[in-house]
Amino acid sequence: MPLKTAYQLLEDSIIYYQGKPVGTAAACDSSPVAANYQECFVRDFVPSALVFMMGGRAEIVRNFLTTVMHIRGQQTVLEGHQRSMGLMPASFKVIEEDGQEQLVADFGERAIGRVIPVDSAMWWMFLLRSYVVASGDWDFARSAEVQECMRQILDLYLRERFESSPTLLVPDGSFMIDRRMGVYGYPLEIQALYFGMLQTAKELLSCTNGSESLIGNLQLLIETLRSYVRNHYWIDRDRLNRIHRFHAEEFGLNVDNVLNVYPESIPDWMDGWLDNRSGYLAGNQGPGRVDFRFFTQGNLLAILFDLATADESQGIMNLFASHWAELIGEMPVKIMYPAVRGREWMHVTGSDPKNVPWSYHNGGNWPVLIWPFVAAAMRTGRVELAERALETITERLKKDNWPEYYDGKKGGLIGRRANFFQTWSATGLIVAHQIYEDPECRALFDSCMYSTPIKLWSNRGNYF
Repeated sequence: MPLKTAYQLLEDSIIYYQGKPVGTAAACDSSPVAANYQECFVRDFVPSALVFMMGGRAEIVRNFLTTVMHIRGQQTVLEGHQRSMGLMPASFKVIEEDGQEQLVADFGERAIGRVIPVDSAMWWMFLLRSYVVASGDWDFARSAEVQECMRQILDLYLRERFESSPTLLVPDGSFMIDRRMGVYGYPLEIQALYFGMLQTAKELLSCTNGSESLIGNLQLLIETLRSYVRNHYWIDRDRLNRIHRFHAEEFGLNVDNVLNVYPESIPDWMDGWLDNRSGYLAGNQGPGRVDFRFFTQGNLLAILFDLATADESQGIMNLFASHWAELIGEMPVKIMYPAVRGREWMHVTGSDPKNVPWSYHNGGNWPVLIWPFVAAAMRTGRVELAERALETITERLKKDNWPEYYDGKKGGLIGRRANFFQTWSATGLIVAHQIYEDPECRALFDSCMYSTPIKLWSNRGNYF
Protein backbone atom coordinates (compact mmCIF):
# COMPACT_ATOMS: atom_id res chain seq x y z
CA MET A 1 0.00 0.00 0.00
CA PRO A 2 1.38 3.45 -0.95
CA LEU A 3 0.28 5.07 2.30
CA LYS A 4 1.88 2.40 4.46
CA THR A 5 5.16 2.91 2.58
CA ALA A 6 4.79 6.67 3.06
CA TYR A 7 4.37 6.22 6.81
CA GLN A 8 7.51 4.07 6.91
CA LEU A 9 9.47 6.73 5.04
CA LEU A 10 8.31 9.29 7.59
CA GLU A 11 9.38 7.03 10.44
CA ASP A 12 12.81 6.52 8.86
CA SER A 13 13.28 10.27 8.49
CA ILE A 14 12.87 11.18 12.18
CA ILE A 15 15.81 13.10 13.65
CA TYR A 16 16.62 12.55 17.32
CA TYR A 17 18.43 14.84 19.75
CA GLN A 18 19.32 13.60 23.22
CA GLY A 19 16.94 10.71 22.71
CA LYS A 20 13.95 12.84 21.72
CA PRO A 21 12.42 13.12 18.23
CA VAL A 22 12.80 16.77 17.21
CA GLY A 23 12.15 16.82 13.46
CA THR A 24 12.45 14.96 10.18
CA ALA A 25 15.16 14.90 7.54
CA ALA A 26 14.18 16.47 4.23
CA ALA A 27 14.95 13.19 2.44
CA CYS A 28 16.11 9.66 3.14
CA ASP A 29 18.16 9.64 -0.07
CA SER A 30 21.70 8.38 0.59
CA SER A 31 23.10 9.99 -2.58
CA PRO A 32 26.05 12.37 -1.90
CA VAL A 33 24.27 15.17 -3.79
CA ALA A 34 21.50 15.03 -1.20
CA ALA A 35 23.81 15.53 1.78
CA ASN A 36 22.15 18.73 3.01
CA TYR A 37 18.75 17.03 2.79
CA GLN A 38 19.69 15.13 5.95
CA GLU A 39 18.88 18.34 7.84
CA CYS A 40 15.45 19.28 9.16
CA PHE A 41 14.13 22.23 7.16
CA VAL A 42 11.42 24.22 8.91
CA ARG A 43 9.14 24.51 5.85
CA ASP A 44 9.69 20.86 4.89
CA PHE A 45 8.69 19.69 8.36
CA VAL A 46 5.17 21.18 8.10
CA PRO A 47 3.42 18.18 6.45
CA SER A 48 5.38 15.81 8.70
CA ALA A 49 4.09 17.73 11.70
CA LEU A 50 0.52 17.55 10.43
CA VAL A 51 0.81 13.76 10.08
CA PHE A 52 2.20 13.44 13.60
CA MET A 53 -0.62 15.55 15.04
CA MET A 54 -3.29 13.70 13.09
CA GLY A 55 -1.82 10.43 14.37
CA GLY A 56 -1.76 11.37 18.05
CA ARG A 57 1.99 12.15 18.26
CA ALA A 58 1.77 15.88 18.90
CA GLU A 59 4.66 15.71 21.37
CA ILE A 60 7.07 15.47 18.43
CA VAL A 61 5.75 18.79 17.16
CA ARG A 62 6.18 20.35 20.59
CA ASN A 63 9.79 19.10 20.64
CA PHE A 64 10.32 20.67 17.22
CA LEU A 65 8.80 24.00 18.25
CA THR A 66 10.94 24.11 21.38
CA THR A 67 14.11 23.12 19.51
CA VAL A 68 13.73 25.80 16.85
CA MET A 69 12.89 28.38 19.50
CA HIS A 70 16.05 27.54 21.47
CA ILE A 71 18.50 27.66 18.55
CA ARG A 72 17.51 31.15 17.42
CA GLY A 73 20.51 32.54 19.27
CA GLN A 74 22.96 30.76 16.93
CA GLN A 75 22.40 33.25 14.11
CA THR A 76 25.49 34.95 12.73
CA VAL A 77 25.26 38.68 12.17
CA LEU A 78 27.10 40.84 9.70
CA GLU A 79 29.57 43.18 11.35
CA GLY A 80 27.89 46.44 12.22
CA HIS A 81 24.38 44.93 12.16
CA GLN A 82 22.03 43.74 14.86
CA ARG A 83 19.59 41.00 13.98
CA SER A 84 16.30 40.41 15.75
CA MET A 85 15.70 37.27 17.77
CA GLY A 86 12.45 36.95 15.81
CA LEU A 87 14.36 35.39 12.92
CA MET A 88 13.98 31.61 12.68
CA PRO A 89 16.50 29.28 10.98
CA ALA A 90 15.94 27.68 7.60
CA SER A 91 17.11 24.31 8.96
CA PHE A 92 19.03 22.53 11.67
CA LYS A 93 21.04 19.34 12.05
CA VAL A 94 22.42 17.21 14.86
CA ILE A 95 26.16 16.64 14.92
CA GLU A 96 28.46 14.88 17.37
CA GLU A 97 31.34 16.93 18.75
CA ASP A 98 33.68 15.71 21.50
CA GLY A 99 31.30 12.87 22.22
CA GLN A 100 28.38 15.25 22.71
CA GLU A 101 25.39 15.88 20.47
CA GLN A 102 25.12 19.43 19.21
CA LEU A 103 22.40 21.26 17.31
CA VAL A 104 23.63 23.40 14.42
CA ALA A 105 21.25 25.87 12.80
CA ASP A 106 21.43 27.47 9.36
CA PHE A 107 19.98 30.97 8.94
CA GLY A 108 20.91 31.15 5.28
CA GLU A 109 24.67 31.43 5.67
CA ARG A 110 25.08 27.96 4.10
CA ALA A 111 22.22 28.34 1.61
CA ILE A 112 22.66 28.77 -2.12
CA GLY A 113 22.75 32.52 -2.68
CA ARG A 114 22.98 33.10 1.09
CA VAL A 115 19.33 34.17 1.30
CA ILE A 116 17.81 34.49 4.77
CA PRO A 117 14.51 32.56 5.09
CA VAL A 118 11.56 34.89 5.55
CA ASP A 119 8.99 32.10 5.80
CA SER A 120 10.49 30.03 8.65
CA ALA A 121 9.04 32.11 11.50
CA MET A 122 5.67 32.14 9.75
CA TRP A 123 5.60 28.36 9.41
CA TRP A 124 6.72 28.08 13.05
CA MET A 125 3.72 30.16 14.12
CA PHE A 126 1.48 28.07 11.84
CA LEU A 127 2.63 24.87 13.57
CA LEU A 128 2.33 26.45 17.02
CA ARG A 129 -1.36 27.08 16.42
CA SER A 130 -1.84 23.63 14.86
CA TYR A 131 -0.18 22.05 17.90
CA VAL A 132 -2.50 23.88 20.30
CA VAL A 133 -5.57 22.83 18.27
CA ALA A 134 -4.44 19.20 18.15
CA SER A 135 -3.32 18.87 21.77
CA GLY A 136 -5.24 21.49 23.71
CA ASP A 137 -1.91 22.39 25.33
CA TRP A 138 -2.62 26.05 26.00
CA ASP A 139 -0.09 26.05 28.84
CA PHE A 140 2.70 25.70 26.28
CA ALA A 141 1.39 28.54 24.12
CA ARG A 142 0.88 30.77 27.16
CA SER A 143 4.29 30.03 28.67
CA ALA A 144 6.52 33.07 29.12
CA GLU A 145 9.11 31.70 26.69
CA VAL A 146 6.67 31.09 23.83
CA GLN A 147 4.87 34.39 24.39
CA GLU A 148 8.18 36.25 24.28
CA CYS A 149 9.17 34.37 21.12
CA MET A 150 5.93 35.41 19.39
CA ARG A 151 6.44 39.03 20.41
CA GLN A 152 10.00 38.96 19.05
CA ILE A 153 8.75 37.56 15.74
CA LEU A 154 6.17 40.33 15.48
CA ASP A 155 8.77 42.93 16.43
CA LEU A 156 10.79 41.85 13.40
CA TYR A 157 7.96 41.49 10.90
CA LEU A 158 5.93 44.56 11.90
CA ARG A 159 8.76 47.07 11.83
CA GLU A 160 8.02 50.20 9.84
CA ARG A 161 10.02 50.43 6.64
CA PHE A 162 9.92 52.55 3.51
CA GLU A 163 6.59 51.07 2.49
CA SER A 164 3.33 52.47 1.17
CA SER A 165 1.36 49.21 1.38
CA PRO A 166 0.56 46.69 4.15
CA THR A 167 2.31 43.87 2.26
CA LEU A 168 5.71 42.50 3.27
CA LEU A 169 8.74 43.31 1.11
CA VAL A 170 11.18 40.39 0.72
CA PRO A 171 14.15 39.38 -1.47
CA ASP A 172 14.14 36.70 -4.15
CA GLY A 173 14.46 33.10 -2.96
CA SER A 174 13.29 33.66 0.62
CA PHE A 175 10.51 31.04 0.75
CA MET A 176 9.58 27.73 -0.96
CA ILE A 177 10.89 29.13 -4.25
CA ASP A 178 14.34 29.45 -2.76
CA ARG A 179 16.32 30.22 -5.91
CA ARG A 180 16.22 33.28 -8.11
CA MET A 181 12.88 33.33 -9.97
CA GLY A 182 12.05 37.03 -10.23
CA VAL A 183 9.83 36.93 -7.14
CA TYR A 184 11.53 39.74 -5.24
CA GLY A 185 9.16 42.36 -3.90
CA TYR A 186 5.77 41.29 -2.56
CA PRO A 187 5.26 37.63 -3.61
CA LEU A 188 1.83 36.17 -2.94
CA GLU A 189 3.03 33.19 -0.91
CA ILE A 190 4.71 35.47 1.63
CA GLN A 191 1.61 37.67 1.90
CA ALA A 192 -0.58 34.61 2.53
CA LEU A 193 1.80 33.30 5.19
CA TYR A 194 2.09 36.77 6.72
CA PHE A 195 -1.69 36.98 6.90
CA GLY A 196 -1.88 33.58 8.57
CA MET A 197 0.84 34.57 11.04
CA LEU A 198 -1.03 37.73 12.04
CA GLN A 199 -4.20 35.72 12.62
CA THR A 200 -2.30 33.19 14.73
CA ALA A 201 -0.68 35.88 16.83
CA LYS A 202 -4.05 37.49 17.48
CA GLU A 203 -5.41 34.13 18.70
CA LEU A 204 -2.47 33.03 20.83
CA LEU A 205 -0.92 36.17 22.31
CA SER A 206 -1.86 36.76 25.93
CA CYS A 207 -2.91 40.23 27.04
CA THR A 208 0.04 40.59 29.39
CA ASN A 209 3.31 42.48 29.59
CA GLY A 210 1.98 45.49 27.74
CA SER A 211 0.86 43.53 24.66
CA GLU A 212 -2.72 44.84 24.78
CA SER A 213 -2.05 47.59 22.24
CA LEU A 214 -0.22 45.13 19.97
CA ILE A 215 -3.14 42.70 19.99
CA GLY A 216 -5.56 45.52 19.29
CA ASN A 217 -3.47 46.63 16.33
CA LEU A 218 -3.24 43.13 14.86
CA GLN A 219 -6.90 43.13 13.79
CA LEU A 220 -6.36 46.39 11.92
CA LEU A 221 -3.32 44.94 10.19
CA ILE A 222 -5.26 41.80 9.26
CA GLU A 223 -8.13 43.74 7.76
CA THR A 224 -5.84 46.13 5.88
CA LEU A 225 -3.73 43.34 4.41
CA ARG A 226 -6.79 41.29 3.42
CA SER A 227 -8.39 44.29 1.69
CA TYR A 228 -5.18 45.21 -0.13
CA VAL A 229 -4.55 41.70 -1.48
CA ARG A 230 -8.16 41.27 -2.59
CA ASN A 231 -8.15 44.65 -4.35
CA HIS A 232 -4.72 44.57 -6.00
CA TYR A 233 -3.75 40.90 -6.48
CA TRP A 234 -7.05 39.50 -7.73
CA ILE A 235 -7.30 38.96 -11.51
CA ASP A 236 -10.43 37.86 -13.33
CA ARG A 237 -11.93 38.86 -16.67
CA ASP A 238 -13.30 42.14 -15.30
CA ARG A 239 -10.05 43.07 -13.60
CA LEU A 240 -8.03 42.14 -16.67
CA ASN A 241 -10.25 44.35 -18.81
CA ARG A 242 -9.68 47.27 -16.46
CA ILE A 243 -5.90 46.77 -16.57
CA HIS A 244 -6.08 46.50 -20.37
CA ARG A 245 -7.71 49.97 -20.47
CA PHE A 246 -5.63 51.59 -17.71
CA HIS A 247 -4.44 55.16 -18.16
CA ALA A 248 -0.87 55.41 -16.90
CA GLU A 249 0.96 58.29 -15.19
CA GLU A 250 -2.12 59.23 -13.17
CA PHE A 251 -1.45 61.60 -10.29
CA GLY A 252 -3.53 62.26 -7.21
CA LEU A 253 -5.64 60.46 -4.65
CA ASN A 254 -8.70 59.41 -6.62
CA VAL A 255 -7.25 57.39 -9.50
CA ASP A 256 -8.00 53.88 -10.77
CA ASN A 257 -4.44 52.88 -11.69
CA VAL A 258 -3.07 53.41 -8.21
CA LEU A 259 0.19 51.50 -8.74
CA ASN A 260 0.80 52.84 -12.29
CA VAL A 261 0.64 49.47 -14.04
CA TYR A 262 1.13 49.73 -17.79
CA PRO A 263 -1.36 47.79 -19.97
CA GLU A 264 1.53 46.74 -22.19
CA SER A 265 2.81 44.56 -19.35
CA ILE A 266 -0.02 42.04 -19.82
CA PRO A 267 1.69 38.94 -21.28
CA ASP A 268 0.45 37.32 -24.49
CA TRP A 269 -0.41 34.04 -22.76
CA MET A 270 -3.11 35.82 -20.73
CA ASP A 271 -5.26 36.22 -23.86
CA GLY A 272 -7.94 33.55 -23.44
CA TRP A 273 -6.49 32.19 -20.18
CA LEU A 274 -9.46 33.25 -18.03
CA ASP A 275 -13.09 32.42 -18.65
CA ASN A 276 -16.04 34.12 -16.96
CA ARG A 277 -15.96 31.73 -14.00
CA SER A 278 -12.27 31.68 -13.13
CA GLY A 279 -9.69 33.96 -11.56
CA TYR A 280 -6.65 33.91 -9.31
CA LEU A 281 -4.36 36.02 -7.15
CA ALA A 282 -1.36 37.36 -9.07
CA GLY A 283 2.08 36.09 -8.14
CA ASN A 284 3.41 39.53 -7.21
CA GLN A 285 2.19 43.11 -7.12
CA GLY A 286 4.08 46.34 -6.62
CA PRO A 287 4.61 49.82 -8.03
CA GLY A 288 4.44 49.61 -11.82
CA ARG A 289 4.29 45.83 -11.73
CA VAL A 290 1.89 42.91 -11.86
CA ASP A 291 3.48 39.47 -12.04
CA PHE A 292 0.72 37.63 -13.91
CA ARG A 293 2.24 34.19 -13.32
CA PHE A 294 0.10 31.74 -11.37
CA PHE A 295 1.82 30.61 -8.16
CA THR A 296 0.04 27.61 -6.69
CA GLN A 297 1.12 27.66 -3.04
CA GLY A 298 0.12 31.28 -2.49
CA ASN A 299 -3.32 30.81 -4.07
CA LEU A 300 -4.04 27.64 -2.09
CA LEU A 301 -2.93 29.18 1.21
CA ALA A 302 -5.09 32.23 0.44
CA ILE A 303 -8.08 29.88 0.30
CA LEU A 304 -7.15 28.03 3.49
CA PHE A 305 -6.36 31.17 5.51
CA ASP A 306 -9.47 33.05 4.32
CA LEU A 307 -7.37 35.67 2.57
CA ALA A 308 -9.39 35.13 -0.62
CA THR A 309 -13.15 35.68 -0.59
CA ALA A 310 -15.53 32.75 -1.01
CA ASP A 311 -16.19 33.76 -4.62
CA GLU A 312 -12.48 34.19 -5.33
CA SER A 313 -11.78 30.78 -3.83
CA GLN A 314 -14.30 29.23 -6.20
CA GLY A 315 -12.70 31.14 -9.08
CA ILE A 316 -9.29 29.71 -8.23
CA MET A 317 -10.65 26.17 -8.13
CA ASN A 318 -12.49 26.81 -11.41
CA LEU A 319 -9.13 27.80 -12.92
CA PHE A 320 -7.67 24.45 -11.85
CA ALA A 321 -10.64 22.65 -13.35
CA SER A 322 -10.47 24.49 -16.69
CA HIS A 323 -6.66 24.19 -16.99
CA TRP A 324 -6.23 20.76 -15.43
CA ALA A 325 -3.63 19.54 -17.92
CA GLU A 326 -1.44 22.61 -17.38
CA LEU A 327 -1.80 23.13 -13.61
CA ILE A 328 -2.25 19.54 -12.39
CA GLY A 329 -1.04 17.33 -15.23
CA GLU A 330 0.31 13.84 -14.68
CA MET A 331 1.76 14.55 -11.23
CA PRO A 332 -0.01 17.15 -9.09
CA VAL A 333 0.70 19.99 -8.59
CA LYS A 334 2.59 22.51 -10.78
CA ILE A 335 4.37 25.06 -8.61
CA MET A 336 3.91 27.96 -11.03
CA TYR A 337 2.62 28.61 -14.54
CA PRO A 338 3.82 29.34 -17.13
CA ALA A 339 7.54 28.64 -17.15
CA VAL A 340 9.84 31.50 -18.15
CA ARG A 341 11.86 30.70 -21.27
CA GLY A 342 14.52 32.03 -23.61
CA ARG A 343 16.06 35.38 -22.79
CA GLU A 344 13.45 35.93 -20.10
CA TRP A 345 14.69 32.76 -18.38
CA MET A 346 18.28 34.03 -18.63
CA HIS A 347 17.41 37.39 -17.07
CA VAL A 348 14.88 36.18 -14.48
CA THR A 349 16.83 33.17 -13.15
CA GLY A 350 20.38 34.25 -13.92
CA SER A 351 20.56 31.30 -16.36
CA ASP A 352 20.02 28.85 -13.48
CA PRO A 353 20.52 25.33 -14.96
CA LYS A 354 18.31 23.81 -12.26
CA ASN A 355 15.45 26.17 -13.06
CA VAL A 356 15.36 25.49 -16.80
CA PRO A 357 11.84 25.76 -18.30
CA TRP A 358 9.33 23.25 -16.90
CA SER A 359 11.68 22.03 -14.16
CA TYR A 360 12.13 22.62 -10.44
CA HIS A 361 10.73 26.05 -9.49
CA ASN A 362 10.31 27.10 -13.12
CA GLY A 363 7.11 25.22 -13.87
CA GLY A 364 7.98 21.90 -12.24
CA ASN A 365 5.37 19.70 -10.54
CA TRP A 366 5.71 19.22 -6.76
CA PRO A 367 3.91 16.30 -5.09
CA VAL A 368 3.97 18.05 -1.68
CA LEU A 369 1.45 20.58 -3.02
CA ILE A 370 -1.18 17.84 -3.07
CA TRP A 371 -2.04 18.50 0.58
CA PRO A 372 -2.94 22.21 0.28
CA PHE A 373 -4.69 21.46 -3.03
CA VAL A 374 -6.91 18.78 -1.49
CA ALA A 375 -7.51 20.96 1.56
CA ALA A 376 -8.56 23.89 -0.65
CA ALA A 377 -10.78 21.63 -2.76
CA MET A 378 -12.51 20.26 0.33
CA ARG A 379 -12.92 23.71 1.85
CA THR A 380 -14.62 25.00 -1.31
CA GLY A 381 -16.81 21.91 -1.69
CA ARG A 382 -14.97 20.73 -4.81
CA VAL A 383 -14.63 17.14 -3.66
CA GLU A 384 -14.47 15.90 -7.26
CA LEU A 385 -11.24 17.84 -7.81
CA ALA A 386 -9.68 16.36 -4.67
CA GLU A 387 -10.64 12.85 -5.80
CA ARG A 388 -9.25 13.39 -9.29
CA ALA A 389 -5.93 14.70 -8.01
CA LEU A 390 -5.50 11.89 -5.47
CA GLU A 391 -6.28 9.28 -8.10
CA THR A 392 -3.56 10.77 -10.30
CA ILE A 393 -0.80 10.84 -7.70
CA THR A 394 -1.17 7.99 -5.21
CA GLU A 395 0.14 4.91 -6.99
CA ARG A 396 2.81 6.59 -9.08
CA LEU A 397 4.58 8.35 -6.21
CA LYS A 398 5.40 5.05 -4.51
CA LYS A 399 6.40 3.45 -7.82
CA ASP A 400 8.80 6.34 -8.55
CA ASN A 401 10.37 6.18 -5.04
CA TRP A 402 8.91 9.47 -3.77
CA PRO A 403 10.77 12.03 -5.92
CA GLU A 404 11.14 15.63 -4.82
CA TYR A 405 9.63 17.06 -8.03
CA TYR A 406 8.72 16.24 -11.63
CA ASP A 407 9.68 17.87 -14.95
CA GLY A 408 7.81 18.64 -18.16
CA LYS A 409 4.84 20.72 -19.25
CA LYS A 410 2.51 18.11 -17.76
CA GLY A 411 4.82 16.80 -15.04
CA GLY A 412 5.33 13.42 -16.65
CA LEU A 413 9.08 13.09 -16.03
CA ILE A 414 10.90 12.52 -12.76
CA GLY A 415 12.90 15.66 -11.99
CA ARG A 416 16.36 15.57 -13.54
CA ARG A 417 17.99 16.61 -10.28
CA ALA A 418 15.27 15.44 -7.91
CA ASN A 419 16.18 13.55 -4.78
CA PHE A 420 14.34 10.34 -4.04
CA PHE A 421 12.58 9.32 -0.83
CA GLN A 422 11.69 12.96 -0.23
CA THR A 423 9.91 13.16 3.11
CA TRP A 424 7.46 15.90 2.26
CA SER A 425 6.43 14.13 -0.94
CA ALA A 426 5.34 11.19 1.24
CA THR A 427 3.83 13.20 4.08
CA GLY A 428 2.04 15.55 1.69
CA LEU A 429 0.23 12.53 0.26
CA ILE A 430 -0.66 11.21 3.73
CA VAL A 431 -2.07 14.60 4.80
CA ALA A 432 -4.06 14.88 1.58
CA HIS A 433 -5.68 11.47 2.08
CA GLN A 434 -6.47 12.20 5.71
CA ILE A 435 -8.08 15.54 4.86
CA TYR A 436 -10.12 13.86 2.13
CA GLU A 437 -11.32 11.04 4.37
CA ASP A 438 -11.86 13.22 7.45
CA PRO A 439 -12.45 16.92 6.64
CA GLU A 440 -12.34 17.70 10.37
CA CYS A 441 -8.56 17.49 10.05
CA ARG A 442 -8.72 20.91 8.40
CA ALA A 443 -9.14 22.36 11.88
CA LEU A 444 -5.35 22.16 12.19
CA PHE A 445 -4.93 25.02 9.74
CA ASP A 446 -8.38 26.42 8.97
CA SER A 447 -9.37 29.20 11.37
CA CYS A 448 -13.03 28.80 10.34
CA MET A 449 -13.02 25.33 11.92
CA TYR A 450 -11.20 26.23 15.14
CA SER A 451 -11.86 23.96 18.11
CA THR A 452 -9.73 22.94 21.07
CA PRO A 453 -8.88 20.13 21.48
CA ILE A 454 -9.95 17.91 18.58
CA LYS A 455 -9.86 14.15 18.09
CA LEU A 456 -7.93 13.25 15.00
CA TRP A 457 -7.34 9.94 13.32
CA SER A 458 -6.86 7.80 16.38
CA ASN A 459 -7.52 4.77 14.18
CA ARG A 460 -4.41 5.53 12.16
CA GLY A 461 -2.01 4.92 15.02
CA ASN A 462 -1.26 1.39 13.83
CA TYR A 463 0.82 2.79 10.96
CA PHE A 464 3.37 4.02 13.49
